[in-house]
Amino acid sequence: MNKLRADLHVHTVLSPCAEVEMIPPLIVHEALERGIRLIAITDHNATGNIRAVMEAAKGTDLNVLPGMELQTREEVHLLCLFETIEQAETWQNVVDKILPDRSNNPEFFGEQFIVDASGDFIRREERLLIVSADIELDEAAAQVNALGGFAIPAHVDRKAFSLIANLGLIPPGFEALEISRHLKPEEAATRYPQLRGYPLIQSGDVHRLEEFLGVCEFHVEAPTLGEIRMALKNIAGRLSFIHPIKP
Repeated sequence: MNKLRADLHVHTVLSPCAEVEMIPPLIVHEALERGIRLIAITDHNATGNIRAVMEAAKGTDLNVLPGMELQTREEVHLLCLFETIEQAETWQNVVDKILPDRSNNPEFFGEQFIVDASGDFIRREERLLIVSADIELDEAAAQVNALGGFAIPAHVDRKAFSLIANLGLIPPGFEALEISRHLKPEEAATRYPQLRGYPLIQSGDVHRLEEFLGVCEFHVEAPTLGEIRMALKNIAGRLSFIHPIKP
């Protein structure tokens, strides 16, 4: 079994509010420096920088999963993880059709840059990404799963853009949930009884290099969604752990 430390919620300079340091080579370098060998790139409603990060990680020990942090009609953030870039880009085509036709205001929301594997500027994303797509949470999750992806509600304990804050409950059908870096896993079910019985991941929601956590550890045969699913359920010898966050 491979033991992979992971952070499955990483943004690039394409996400609004992400720091300008979040370019592919620095993301790869910082992850490896922290002993992280698996990340998912999950920009807000967008996938435009995933190929660049995957290219930057070639020849290294870092595995990169393609993904997206979708904002649903309920203003809930949903991690949409995929096995292949083609699946992610197919999902992007769906999302493009259900995003509001609004332009970004860089002075208010920040720039949205698409870059190459070196971090060099290619173009700006002119469409505003920090908005809700016109799709309900359950339908979005169903479509992600139908594409071969893995839908995980993000930072469910946060006071905004989360299941608990916005809906007050965990709808049925989800295989795992993400908690924020501010919640201790051992306290999760006590503070939020709705979480009891769900496999949990904990990610940094990384908008800055210092927000990498790498506290999730998966014991898997390969860095694939199928293996991660088994690890979260602790079956067939696959295991998952959340390590304490270092102060």
